[in-house]
Amino acid sequence: MKFLITLFLTTIAFNTICAQDKVLTKTGTTTFEASVPSFEEVKATNKNSGCVLNTKTGEIVGLILMKGFKFRLALMEEHFNENYMESDKYPKGIFKGKIINFNFDQLTNQKQDFTINGTMEIHGKSKEISITAKISKNGNIVQLTSDFNLNTDDFGIELPILIRSKVAKKVNVLIDYKLQ
Repeated sequence: MKFLITLFLTTIAFNTICAQDKVLTKTGTTTFEASVPSFEEVKATNKNSGCVLNTKTGEIVGLILMKGFKFRLALMEEHFNENYMESDKYPKGIFKGKIINFNFDQLTNQKQDFTINGTMEIHGKSKEISITAKISKNGNIVQLTSDFNLNTDDFGIELPILIRSKVAKKVNVLIDYKLQ
């Protein structure tokens, strides 16, 4: 019995120590825009983006559910999920990477530029990417923002001929995450 209690307490202590090495959010904001001048705005926002950062190693993982993107027009949202992203077949986007030269203890409330290298998986296709992010720390909150581009061709996202001139292949992505 003493062995089980000791094992249980050791497990709780280990999990508590390990948990302190991670900050996360389930309510990060991800916005993308694929608008083309002179046509309807193609823009959507997802306010339930997940992200976990290991503060010791700089490893970072992001997860976003495709059906969480909200558009101004319901029909555009329907086409996005059913025709282009095939959200029932490919329900999520995943990023796994590492922040280069990351040192959690040196973060301040002043935003610092960091390079993040990793793999983005969308629509069942993976692509190695490198992005620049601004990271700061205020109290126990780490803020991570970035503005980068993704290409629909890299992820096998087919745009029908009728709308190719109305939707950009180069998609601008903005992220704003507060991790704690």
